Amino acid sequence: MTASSARQLFGTDGIRAVAGKYPLDPTTIFSVGLALGHSLRKTAAQPKVLLGRDTRESGPWIAATLAAGLRATGVEVTSAGVVTTPAVAFLARAHGFHAGVVLSASHNPWQDNGIKLFGADGFKLADAVELAMEEEILHHAAQVEVADPHSFPAVEDNPALQADYIRFLVDCVPGLSLSCLKIVADCANGAAAAIAPELFRRLDRDERGAVALLNIAPDGRNINAGCGALHPDHVAREVVARGADVGLSFDGDADRCMLADAKGRVVNGDAILLMAARDLKARGMLTGSVVVATTMSNMGLEAALKRSGIAMVRAAVGDRYVLEEMQKRDAALGGEQSGHILLPHLATTGDGLLTALVVLDLVARSGQSLEELTADLKVFPQAIVNVKVREKKPLAAIPPVAAAIRAAEEELQDSGRVVIRYSGTEALARVMIEAESEEAMRRHADAIAAAIRAELGV
Repeated sequence: MTASSARQLFGTDGIRAVAGKYPLDPTTIFSVGLALGHSLRKTAAQPKVLLGRDTRESGPWIAATLAAGLRATGVEVTSAGVVTTPAVAFLARAHGFHAGVVLSASHNPWQDNGIKLFGADGFKLADAVELAMEEEILHHAAQVEVADPHSFPAVEDNPALQADYIRFLVDCVPGLSLSCLKIVADCANGAAAAIAPELFRRLDRDERGAVALLNIAPDGRNINAGCGALHPDHVAREVVARGADVGLSFDGDADRCMLADAKGRVVNGDAILLMAARDLKARGMLTGSVVVATTMSNMGLEAALKRSGIAMVRAAVGDRYVLEEMQKRDAALGGEQSGHILLPHLATTGDGLLTALVVLDLVARSGQSLEELTADLKVFPQAIVNVKVREKKPLAAIPPVAAAIRAAEEELQDSGRVVIRYSGTEALARVMIEAESEEAMRRHADAIAAAIRAELGV
C-alpha cells in the first residue's frame, strides 16, 4: 500500500467526512462493513459487532449500511443506539463483542459523520490494523455500488446496553453524592443527552442537589451548534448566572469534558490533569509520578506538576498517541488540553462523563472548589489559529512558512513554544504559539498563519 493510499480513509480518529460524500458515501460505508467482517472472521467463527452512534441525522442510515456490510460476511450486529464513544468501548469489552463501531464526528458540525473502530479489548484499533483494512475497503468500493443510502433496513437498538453503561459510570465513583453541589452541564445536543439525565438522577441520591442540564434536545442538526466543549464559555456564563459551583461541557460524542468554576472561568484539560495527578499521587496511584500530555499542553501545567514532584511527558496530539506513550511508561494518567482525559485504571479510552464524575468526586472529597484546586496553575499566554488548507504539504518545505516559523523560534527560545501541525481529522493547519510576551505570541501566530494562508489557504 502506498503512502498516499494509506491516508485515503483513516485519519487519527477513524474515518471522518461529510455524510453521504466520499469517503462516507454509502458504497464505501458498506465496504467498511465487508472489510471489518472479513478481518474478524480470520480469528472468530461467529463474530459479534456492537454499533453505537451520536445524534446526527445521518447516523441511522450509516448504521444500517454498515450493518448490511457486516451481515453480508456472517457477522452478528447489535446496536446500543445513541450512546457515547466511550460507552461503545466499555460495552464491547464487557459484553464479549469482537469489535465496537462508533458512528460520530465528535466535535464537528452536524453535516459530518465518522466511523471509529474499537477492538474486543475496548481500545481503538491500532493504525497498522486500520491501514491493513484500507486495501480491501478500496477494492470492495470499486466492485460494488450502493446508490441509495436508505436501501437497507434500520438497525434495532437495545436500550439495556445504555443502562449497563450508566451503571458502570456510577460504580466508578462509589459513594459520590451530588447533594452538596450545584452543577450546570451542557450536553451539546449530542450523545451525552441520552445518558446524562439518568446518570445525574442516580447520583443525586437524596434529591437535594441541583443539576441543570442544557442542550439535551437533539434534532439531528443541532449537535455542537454553539454549545458543548467547543464553546465552554457558554456554560461558564450559565454557572455565574445560576450561582452554580461547577460547569461541565461535553462534545458531540462525549469522549471529552471541559469545566467552568464558580467565577465563570473555563477549566480545560490541562487543569484537569493537574488536579487528577495530585489526587492520584496523594493516594499512591500515580505510577512513576509521571503524566503524559501533548505538544499543545501549556508550559504552565509542566511547571505546576514539577512543583508537586510530578514529571510531564509530551506526546503527539491525538488520544491514541497519548495512550501509546502512557503504555510505554506504565503511566496512570494522560490527556489533552481539549479535555480528553485517559484514566486506564477506570476505562480504556477518554470518557467525558467519567472525567466529570472523577472531578466532582475530587471536589466533594477535598472540600475545595475548582478555583482552589487549580489556583497555582499559571498559564502562559497561548494563541491557537486554525487555517483552512486545500492540501497538507510538508510545511518545512514551503520557504515562506519555514521562515516565519524559524523567526518565531529564534525570538522566543526558552520563553515560549512554537507548535505547527495539521489536524488529523480536518483540512486545517493549526498554529500554536505560547510565550511570556502576549504581544510576541500574537505577532508570530498571525505571521505564521498568514504565510500558511498565502501558500495553502482555501
